[in-house]
Formats: sequence, structure tokens, C-alpha cells
Amino acid sequence: MDGTCVSKSSPNNYFSRLVNGFFRKRDCWSIGIYIGNSPIDVFYPPKGIKNPVLSNHTTSDISARLLADPFMLKHNNMLFMFFEVLNNKSRVGEIAMATSEDGFRWSYNQVVLAEPFHLSYPYVFQYQDRHFMIPESKSIGAIRLYTASEFPYKWSYTGTLLEGMSLEDSSIIYYFNKWFLFTCLRDELLLYFSEKLTGPYIPHPKSPIIKDPNIYRQGGRILPFENMLIRYAQNNRKTYGESVTAYGISKLTTTDYEERLLKEKILGPSGTGWNRDGMHHIDPVCVGKNLWIACVDGKRFERKRDTISYYIKRLLRF
Repeated sequence: MDGTCVSKSSPNNYFSRLVNGFFRKRDCWSIGIYIGNSPIDVFYPPKGIKNPVLSNHTTSDISARLLADPFMLKHNNMLFMFFEVLNNKSRVGEIAMATSEDGFRWSYNQVVLAEPFHLSYPYVFQYQDRHFMIPESKSIGAIRLYTASEFPYKWSYTGTLLEGMSLEDSSIIYYFNKWFLFTCLRDELLLYFSEKLTGPYIPHPKSPIIKDPNIYRQGGRILPFENMLIRYAQNNRKTYGESVTAYGISKLTTTDYEERLLKEKILGPSGTGWNRDGMHHIDPVCVGKNLWIACVDGKRFERKRDTISYYIKRLLRF
């Protein structure tokens, strides 16, 4: 809400709100499955799979407005996907989970983590046989670490890695005996490092490593591949969620950082259907020789109210 108060006694204002509401568009995000030959190839939908595999119509425990930011983990010959669901009732993001045996057919399970504040971007990872999650919680100005007390259904707050800033889309990786934490603040990508997962985290001397407002936001996990690390970034030059770009990190130490562009567009909107208007997240998993399965998200724009009858009823009540 913008805080503007419109009097119901003003016909012009009332009809203006109805007209504007009918034509106003909102993002409708859902989750699909794509495949590729490597994590830096252009990804595309597999034959025989109807995307999206998960949407606001597949949630069974809550009424959801959208699903986005999917991350996958392999565990006991199963794939587990964690993602944001925006609760229609509370308008707060929660973290839900789905499972698959082959990576193509998914079954929604339930919400596994909910807080009084908004959660998104559930960066899940495994370390020393334990499962961890760093969901975005910028609304409380902190990066919080959760541990699976009973994977995959129960997650417990473990500690705060950074606080005092509204940090977005945090991604972490253990690399050459150090923890490196990538996180976004306003129009910049910041970098921190630590000896321990739980911190303390020290600002990297090259931070901020990205100062471009169009490509600073993370578009997925930091992924080891061959002799480098891959960093996925959202390309928001024309619109939010325009596409995903891949960068190769060639140097990552406590004193230095170097990366280069690998592919300008590995993921983009289809122009039709569930991902017609944008895509901004990817998480690939290797499932065979030259075969990577990726959970991705996509958006389409729709009218805030997509039924004419709603507005007819409002007009009749006036």
C-alpha cells in the first residue's frame, strides 16, 4: 500500500481505482524443470515434462500466491527441492519442500520453515553430513543460519552470520578451507569470509565485488565446476527477472577475487505460458554424463484481478 486514502464519496476516484485495478499487472512466479549439457550451457525444457512442475495451484497446506527461488539437494537417492511460497493470508514468504525420484516429476510436501518475518531464497547445502539453510531474511536486517534437526521437515535456528543490514540473496561456499559468503546490499554484491561456518565473517578487501545495479543480484548457488566456480546472476537491465547470466570465478582467496563472463544468457523467458515474461533463478544438479537437471523459476504478468465479474460486482455495489 502507498498510504494514499481515496474517498468513497468521490465517483471519479472510485471509478479510477476500479479501472486501474483491472489493468494493473502483478508477477506470477512458479517453478519448472530444465535440462542442459553442463551448468554453463543454455538450459531448455525437457520433452515430455509439462512445466511448471510446481505452482500456487499445487500447494496443499496453504493458499499461496507464488512459488520462487528453488534449490535442490540429493539425499538417499532422492532429490529435495526447497523454495519460497508467498502465503496469501499473511503475505509473508515461507519455505516449502517438494520431492522427486528422477528430477522430472515432483510431489509437493509442505511448508518446512515459517517465521513471523518474510523468508525467501532458501540456500540449502550439506557439510559434514549435516544439512544447513540460509534463507533470505532481509526484513529483520540479518543473515540467519538454520540446521536440519530432522531433515527435511524440521529446521532450527542456529545463529546469525551478519546483522544490521538489509542483505538479499545470500550464497555461501566452503572453498580451500574458508567459508566465503556472497550477499547483496542495495545495488552491490558484497563478499565476506570466515574460518568457521558460524563466523565471525570478515569483509573481503575487494568487496563490493559487483557495483552494477543490473547484475548485482544472485541467481542461484555458487557451483564448483571443473577448475572454477560458477556464479549465477540475475540480469535486470530491462526488467526485474529478465534472464540469468553465468560468470566464472577464477580466483577466490581472502585477499583477491577475479571473475569473467561465461554466458550472457543461460536462461530466459519463453515468450509464452508460465515463464512468458521472465526467469531469474537456476539451481543445476548433475544426474549423469553430460546431463544436468535444473530447477528454475519463471514469471508471467497477469491482471491483479483476472475476472471481469469481480469488477462488475464492484460497480453494481457503488
